[in-house]
Formats: sequence, C-alpha cells, structure tokens
Amino acid sequence: MKFSQATDYALHAMLFLIAEAPDKPMSVQLLAEKLGVSQTYLSKMMTKLVKAGLIHSVSGANGGYRLKRSQSDISFLDVIHAIEGTTSLFECSFNHGSECLIQQVVLDAEQQMEHLLQSKKIVDLAKKLNG
Repeated sequence: MKFSQATDYALHAMLFLIAEAPDKPMSVQLLAEKLGVSQTYLSKMMTKLVKAGLIHSVSGANGGYRLKRSQSDISFLDVIHAIEGTTSLFECSFNHGSECLIQQVVLDAEQQMEHLLQSKKIVDLAKKLNG
C-alpha cells in the first residue's frame, strides 16, 4: 500500500502550519519554500485541505492559509482522506460482494489502520518539534 506524494506534501504542510503558525495565515509561497516543493503543486493540495474544512484561505496582502479546525482535532486520517478520498484500498474483482473472504480480511486490516491513523494527531508531532 502506498500513499501519494500529494498526501506526503499535505501532511508536512499541516505539520508546519500547526508547529509554526497555528494562529496566523501563512502564504503558500512560504510553505513551499520551507518544504522545498513546487508552489503550484502545493497549492492544489492546500485547496483540497480547504474543501475538507481543515484549513481556510485568507485573502489579502498578509493572507495565506491557516487552521480552520482546532489543531488538537486534526488527525493523520483527516489529511489522508482530504487528499486520497475515502474509497477502500481493495475491491474484490470477482464481484463476491461482502461474502468474499479475501475482501473481509483486507477490509478488517484497513479499518484497523484507519483507527490508528485517526488516533494519531498532527499536533503531537508538532509538540515534539517544538521541544
């Protein structure tokens, strides 16, 4: 299983926002510079995070992106779902439906992974960064 580069960028951007600027807007240009990534590509990820209600866009000269939800509420899974969507990682190709024993095992594993990712908050990593 593999998450996209977009998810990697989004998780790092959220970590940076929470650790460095939880209460003030940060420009996508500064975020891209800090992360060493393309501003254009990062903008697309930030738009998805806005649509998911995790951050909001602030316009104007001192605008940028800032947290919309409480930083203590934002989990890894929230960011992953914002970028990757919520579809299952596995679908049985033989149309067995819920009777497929293989699909049952994979879906159980996926549920356990999602539970773990939901319990991991980005703010906890930010606290480690800030010492």
